[in-house]
Amino acid sequence: MKREIIITDDGSTTIRIPEWDENYHSTHGAIQEAKHVFIKNGLDLFQNQGSISILEIGFGTGLNAFITFLETLNKDKVNYVGVEAFPISAEEIAQMNYVSELQAKQYKEVFSTMHSCNWEQNQFISNNFHLTKRQQFFQDIEDKNQFDLIYFDAFGFPLQPELWSEVIFKKMYDALLPKGTLVTYACRSTIKNAMLSVGFSIEKLPGAPGKREMLRATKNE
Repeated sequence: MKREIIITDDGSTTIRIPEWDENYHSTHGAIQEAKHVFIKNGLDLFQNQGSISILEIGFGTGLNAFITFLETLNKDKVNYVGVEAFPISAEEIAQMNYVSELQAKQYKEVFSTMHSCNWEQNQFISNNFHLTKRQQFFQDIEDKNQFDLIYFDAFGFPLQPELWSEVIFKKMYDALLPKGTLVTYACRSTIKNAMLSVGFSIEKLPGAPGKREMLRATKNE
């Protein structure tokens, strides 16, 4: 399937799939969306607690992992697991401009290593950041009580509604530690109802630029 690189409104790159009319990130700004949804409304809840375990649903371009690395430098120990069924190519990775747009040129090799390191292995990225990439369908996730935080960054509901179902959110609920949190850019009644049905408490929060609302869900145990 054809994929192309585009520039979003904040100057950062993303991948577009023309056949699906779908993008990996918001066209209003890939970096600003990641910071708003996953950092401000997710990671910041857990900063300075010493350690944090994160599951990302949709590793994709590595943007969320790289921003998390930058945000936790010299702070918390991070165990980061990124699940991706269809990894992007080395050629696509080379066209992502996150290092320059985040003014993080001294960490260029970190971003490169995040993509070049082996799948299915716990990789030492830095003293406080460990990364495991799993090439796996979301339906096959079977983690239990492992994570403080989930970045739920799957393709949109209109394209893949099965990824926003009760079945998937039950897996997410089970994967979280008690009082763990899931954040996602999406907010629609069908998604909220699926989350509520498996036991989550949910909050509607202001969305990233260009989107009215987003969701944050908390495990009630």
